Amino acid sequence: MRIKLDENLPLSLVSVLTALAHEVHTVAEENLSGSNDDELWEAAQGESLFLITQDLDFSDARKFAPGTHSGILLVRLRSPDRATLTKRVELVFLQEDVERWSGCFVVASDNKVRVLRALQ
Repeated sequence: MRIKLDENLPLSLVSVLTALAHEVHTVAEENLSGSNDDELWEAAQGESLFLITQDLDFSDARKFAPGTHSGILLVRLRSPDRATLTKRVELVFLQEDVERWSGCFVVASDNKVRVLRALQ
């Protein structure tokens, strides 16, 4: 999977996801730090990258309807410190069939993963 990692997630996820055979692009390495959400979204979609973020501006499943983009994982944890975020995302990528998430709107909370797919 080709991934764009938002700046609100720990950089430790780059090595974790790379070790799981994913290609990871960060906002910082692409000089998008501090960019507004529209710029980040356009960059991710322009490169067909799956976006991983905590930003609630990406939480509207109607605006980001499944099947209209390359995919979003919105991480929503009660205590989102760096270590907890890294562990949770790693666990999600180990336990879920993430290769089938292209075009999906996915929300991962502390105990649950919800995957919204395009209607066929």
